[in-house]
Amino acid sequence: MNEVKHSNEPVTEAFRDRIATVDESGKRKWIYAYKPKGKLYRWRTILSLFYFLIFFGLPFIHINGRPLFLFNIPNARFILFGKVFWPQDFFIFGLTMVTFVFFVILFTAAFGRLFCGWACPQTNFMEMMFRKVEYLILGDAPAQRQLKAAPWTTKKIVRVSLKHIAFYFLSFVIANFFLAYIIGIKELEKIITEPVSEHVAGFGAIQVFSAVFYAVYAFFREQACTVVCPYGRLQSVLLDRNSMIVAYDYKRGEPRGNQKKQKEAQLGDCIDCFQCVKVCPTGIDIRNGVQMECVGCTACIDACNHIMDSIGKPRGLIRYASENTIANGEPLRYTTRMKLYTALCTLLLVILSVILMTRKDVTATVIRTAGMLYQERGADSISNLYNIKMVNKTTTDLSLQVVLKNTAGRVQMIGKDRLHIAKEGQGAGSFFIVLPRKNIHDRKTNIEVALMNEDRQLVATTTSFLGPIQH
Repeated sequence: MNEVKHSNEPVTEAFRDRIATVDESGKRKWIYAYKPKGKLYRWRTILSLFYFLIFFGLPFIHINGRPLFLFNIPNARFILFGKVFWPQDFFIFGLTMVTFVFFVILFTAAFGRLFCGWACPQTNFMEMMFRKVEYLILGDAPAQRQLKAAPWTTKKIVRVSLKHIAFYFLSFVIANFFLAYIIGIKELEKIITEPVSEHVAGFGAIQVFSAVFYAVYAFFREQACTVVCPYGRLQSVLLDRNSMIVAYDYKRGEPRGNQKKQKEAQLGDCIDCFQCVKVCPTGIDIRNGVQMECVGCTACIDACNHIMDSIGKPRGLIRYASENTIANGEPLRYTTRMKLYTALCTLLLVILSVILMTRKDVTATVIRTAGMLYQERGADSISNLYNIKMVNKTTTDLSLQVVLKNTAGRVQMIGKDRLHIAKEGQGAGSFFIVLPRKNIHDRKTNIEVALMNEDRQLVATTTSFLGPIQH
């Protein structure tokens, strides 16, 4: 989208040469965003309460004694919707990531940065928690600027210290719940209630996470969105002219100016009040068009609508629209590209759902021991030695028996007669498979081995049996 400026100013794209929070010398410009007010901001506040309830509530939800979600990276143990996933299930995570990428493409192509403004954890914690606390303690943007310029009096020290104490406390709480998604709420409870000396690593992790969150929300702030997060850069290739964005209606708003001060000029509806810039948490001017720094928070929409109400103009000078909507008056359309992305996402979701529903609670890998030939058992039998590795994804201990399926022969265990696997654990064992010589007709014979828990078959797998060369 082309940039729009005052009618007496040259059109320039200089603002795209650097992000809005950095000046020409490369020094950071601190953003003092005015507190937004309006319908969209109220809706975002309500939704943020729902998001916070989910974030702080999910670690307490358990299914069959397991957390609903757990991402224990150090132990390579993941739980989704109460089901345990191990490294052997990595292909499921791979498919999930592919599905997620398609959803990012579809969602951005259709709705732009809607996720960033309404659902992103960084935006919600920054704007709906930390920023509100900052307004409560330090006041709105003008008061914060005055406090910044004021000398270090006792009052300033108390207020600034109170803000940072509150920020660190909130970061500490978030860090605890963040760790609960990694180790589980029960393990977190042990770290909190038991002596620190027994949980040095866990306590250290809490301190590290607290420091990171505090640094992000107290100092790094909007830079996480404009510098670190790649989503803004991706939108340049994902958006098209039919994508929904927060857009300024330059056809209606230009040329800008105050009609009362310039009575003879034919001006647009934009009175150049800069309220849309003052409330922007990333410091951009939305009137310049689509920009990487825009997170779609809609604060500028609320600010502009308030001004339009006060001067008796219709709302919507800044609104959700597409570039074609502004340029040609076309309505938002669900394009063929969006339909194709939707079909692909639906297909991947179906495949992922089938895989999850048909996933076995017990998996086993049977491999003939490498480097060993067959063994002759008397004159009428041949045996092979096998190793078995098993994963028990259930919440109960299992005692399993190895049996042959559809093959005459027997299984001779090495050691115990049964394989014992602890709940959510792994196990291994060795056994011989003995087949009658008369049933061996080829050098290699495929046989099926099953694991039985009492009379119930839990898993079956195929392996090869090596026999003598037939003449």
